[in-house]
Amino acid sequence: MSLRIGCIADDFTGGTDVAAAFRRAGLRTALVFGTPDDTTALPADCDAAVVALKSRSTPADEAVADSLSAQRWLWAKGAAQVYFKYCSTFDSTAQGNIGPVTDALMDAAGGAVTLHCPASPPNGRTVYQGHLFVHDQLLSDSPLRHHPLNPMTDSALVRLLSAQTRHPVGLVDWATVRRGVEAVREAITAHQQAGVRHVVADALTDDDLAVLGAAALELPVVAGAAGLGEGLGHAYPATGPAAAEPTPSQGRAAVLAGSCSARTLEQIAQFYAAGLPSLHLDVLAAASGRDVTGEALAWYDAQDAELPVLIYASASPEELSAVQAQLGVTEAAAQVEELLGTLASHLVESGVRRLLVAGGETSGAVTTALGVRAVLVGEEADPGVPWTYATTKNGDLALMLKSGNFGAPDLFTRALTETK
Repeated sequence: MSLRIGCIADDFTGGTDVAAAFRRAGLRTALVFGTPDDTTALPADCDAAVVALKSRSTPADEAVADSLSAQRWLWAKGAAQVYFKYCSTFDSTAQGNIGPVTDALMDAAGGAVTLHCPASPPNGRTVYQGHLFVHDQLLSDSPLRHHPLNPMTDSALVRLLSAQTRHPVGLVDWATVRRGVEAVREAITAHQQAGVRHVVADALTDDDLAVLGAAALELPVVAGAAGLGEGLGHAYPATGPAAAEPTPSQGRAAVLAGSCSARTLEQIAQFYAAGLPSLHLDVLAAASGRDVTGEALAWYDAQDAELPVLIYASASPEELSAVQAQLGVTEAAAQVEELLGTLASHLVESGVRRLLVAGGETSGAVTTALGVRAVLVGEEADPGVPWTYATTKNGDLALMLKSGNFGAPDLFTRALTETK
């Protein structure tokens, strides 16, 4: 069976999020990590494939090149439509990468107009009058204004996107969306006829996103967060009941956390409060040459094998600023990725078969270290946070890749104890 829809995600946890959305829409979905090539295989009978890149914060020319390569691979697998998935907080800068990547995908596909919507209502992301909200706050007033790589200090999506593309950007407002699919299609067509290439749409509910998905079904390239991806998925005709997915593996369980988001810090605090083994990694000590990895592995070996463990480099905004002041932003991030990627490899070699990873960059480092190229997407523990299943050189692995801001405060404890 050839693919019905292909997706390019700009980070690994974002890829997991949209893959879960396609699965909720009834599509059997595979998730591929990194730029695929001719040797990259998909699980059988997939309706959708998501290629998860690490392109959110790379230089724009690299993000474009990787995205175009993924688009060609998805086309070769039969995908007629490509969905470009970016963060529901529109993480990007005036230099990119949302605008440059979307433009490149559009140019390659010969598309004249595309639809954008980063809304994800279950996670509190909505768009109204072209402004992005995080729960009841404008994006620019939310904790995302302190994002360590892409601080979001503006909430006006038309303005944000206009800074990243030479093409005009327009808006389909909520009143139009509420009038239904045909009204949105007519609005997109009117924008196209006026020379607008990028159309941002309002959405407050999942029903709004279903309308947008149906209206965008014939566009060769569509862009947004997981919510619009699910809307697109529901717009495709059903092919029958989805195949049964495996349940999470038995075996030792661990959490590796690198995200410094407020929600991940809550999840770490809940895990610690539950009396479960937790270890904080000293990033500055590792940068100075101390064997922090060896110390962490010795600590892990001393823990009760019946209990899940947490090893984390996450830090408060103040602690993060202090580390970045000494190492620099890029080196601090690289140090965390190297530590947690190396630890993941050793933990799986030591018998961990259920691994939860918090943070997009951390997830990229972990899957790379484990040599995991593709996984089958299973059930969600929380919205946008599914279990996935892979085979490694050390055996089968249940892997959960969590975006920093996703999941309930008790996710770490609940996900690993409920699957025991």
